[in-house]
Amino acid sequence: MSNPATYGGPGWQPRVLSHDDELDGGIWARCGIDTEIAPLRRVLMSWPGDELDFAEEPDAWLMLRKPDLTRLQHQCRAVVDTYERLGVKVRLARPKRRCRPNHIFQRDLFWMTPEGAVVARPAAEQRAGEERQAAESLARLGVPILMSFRGRETFEGADALWLNPQTVLVGVGLRTNDAAFDRLADLLDDLDVAAVKVPMPTQGVQHLLGVINPIDRDLVAIRSGYLHPSLLDRLEESGIDTIDLPEHEEITERGSMNFVALGPRRILMPTDCPLTRARYEAALVEVHQVDVSEYLAAAGGLGCLSGIVTRDLLDPETVDE
Repeated sequence: MSNPATYGGPGWQPRVLSHDDELDGGIWARCGIDTEIAPLRRVLMSWPGDELDFAEEPDAWLMLRKPDLTRLQHQCRAVVDTYERLGVKVRLARPKRRCRPNHIFQRDLFWMTPEGAVVARPAAEQRAGEERQAAESLARLGVPILMSFRGRETFEGADALWLNPQTVLVGVGLRTNDAAFDRLADLLDDLDVAAVKVPMPTQGVQHLLGVINPIDRDLVAIRSGYLHPSLLDRLEESGIDTIDLPEHEEITERGSMNFVALGPRRILMPTDCPLTRARYEAALVEVHQVDVSEYLAAAGGLGCLSGIVTRDLLDPETVDE
């Protein structure tokens, strides 16, 4: 009598494909990124619901003022329509359990590698538990979760940026701590990627995304007053040019550096920022705009509300065409 398959008998079928091979829409959905500027294909956003109709003072929820919910929902629809018109698919997260107001800022709640997602653990008590809803949303999308955080580790997705496919910048400070950086660095080392710690200022910005935002493989927007000198040196050594944006109200109040790269030198940014738009266009950047003023009232911008799920791999031979 032959051995049963469950004990390794003739009917046993060993798994053939690698995890990479299974990221093709079969077992797992196609997802992942290894750059901030390759063509954007899919984002996750959160539908703003009754959780935004809170009674507390806005500061209690880390917001600048209480958003107008009707206007916020209108702007959410407009952002979705704009993304889809520009060729980006959008999935809206609508948690079954009531979420907290800052759930609208999906970029903070996860971060993507080429092989799947890293689920965040937000640093503020006001956001505790949002990571569970992020994990649920990613699971519904078919996105594999490679790692989450534990103990006293805190990490927010907007603190991690791909400088290139071999290097990830990680802002460490109020939102992401050293313990989380060490764990993330271990994961990236397994992926043959170097993690570079970037000390963050204690005031004035929330995340690394508020200090540097890539536009092309050789161009980034920066706020030099908040940029750590070691990062500026790395940009220079890497041959990356900078658009140094002044501390103007377009930056500090209208979120003009809080854009999303749609592809190399192609961005989606907030409306009502003519001076910054002119700076981008002078660098031959194709600019699209959408109104996110109610999100800005909640202390986040276009980059914050957009959870990046999928980008194309960047073909180095065609980047400059």
